[in-house]
Amino acid sequence: MLNEGDPVPDVKLEGMEGKPVSPADFKGQKLVLYFYPKDDTSGCTREAQDFTALAAEFENAGTWILGVSKDDAKKHRKFIDRYDLKVSLATDADGSGCEAFGTWTEKSMYGRKYMGIDRATFLIDRDGVVKRLWRKVKVPGHAEEVLEATRALP
Repeated sequence: MLNEGDPVPDVKLEGMEGKPVSPADFKGQKLVLYFYPKDDTSGCTREAQDFTALAAEFENAGTWILGVSKDDAKKHRKFIDRYDLKVSLATDADGSGCEAFGTWTEKSMYGRKYMGIDRATFLIDRDGVVKRLWRKVKVPGHAEEVLEATRALP
């Protein structure tokens, strides 16, 4: 399980234009990397909208925002366009990113167990080290809390 103080795993994700993207690509910059279950669901939409509402403030703090789910680039594009999102999204089709960050977990709904993405956020510093992490994220107020933590990083 990834912890605060650990170097960010060098995983390959698929960016919006089909180009590979990795958290390591952001070295020298601060990065908010958030994992979420599925595009266009209520909690995931609210989370993306909350980060979008604060996107300019994150930018002023020298921080990129990258959301990750297993949805494909086409679905991400529809999600971004539908809600006019100002965050970047990436696809973790094979689940290697979720595994490396410890967000692929057993879940339970109505007594049925299944595997899925646990909502989690990682704040990564300019050296590629996880400085803060939030697991089992509750969306209300989360983006604001992450912004404050981001501002505290040099």
